[in-house]
Amino acid sequence: MDVVLEWLVQVMRTVGAPGVGVATALETVFPPVPSEVVLPLAGYTASQGHYGLLAAVLWATGGSVAGALLLYWAGAAWGADRVLALADRLPLVGRGDVERAITWFQRHGRTAVLLGRLVPGVRSLVSVPAGVDRMPLPTFVAFTTLGSLVWNGLLVGAGYELGAQWHLVEGYVGSVSRVVVGGLVLAAVWLAVRRLRARRGRGRA
Repeated sequence: MDVVLEWLVQVMRTVGAPGVGVATALETVFPPVPSEVVLPLAGYTASQGHYGLLAAVLWATGGSVAGALLLYWAGAAWGADRVLALADRLPLVGRGDVERAITWFQRHGRTAVLLGRLVPGVRSLVSVPAGVDRMPLPTFVAFTTLGSLVWNGLLVGAGYELGAQWHLVEGYVGSVSRVVVGGLVLAAVWLAVRRLRARRGRGRA
């Protein structure tokens, strides 16, 4: 991770604000490169005079949208039929569960995309079901841009204000990330337990 961060810093200092766009595109497509590190670091680099704060936020948002579009097109290429076929092969996931998830996204897709861009651990993944559902591209881009602009503005601005203490942002956001990931894990466990009980019930019947 340190090597990646050093490379990103070098890109941002050498290329300027467009380098921030490259960094955020990478963190969107590759979640192991967290935005709570990249964005405050971009703000700190801006505070050193390598580029302006507004330029950093705008380029970061452009990079976020570009990365989200890649994941959207991946979901669109995969398609609902393949996702449902895969669900049939998985031991603890049923076709009905996936169908309900797709139906929910069809009803609340715009809200999911908007708010998902503000939730650590979900920011990248929310683009995939949007592609599977074939959400209208202008709608997806609009809500992704809005959510990304808010998130990027907050984290880049925090890094800019904190200066050399930019790494403190990761601690605060990291706590939120752990809560969100913990919630997702509990939801997955609950789903697995429910599926196992249902199968045992059918077996006894």
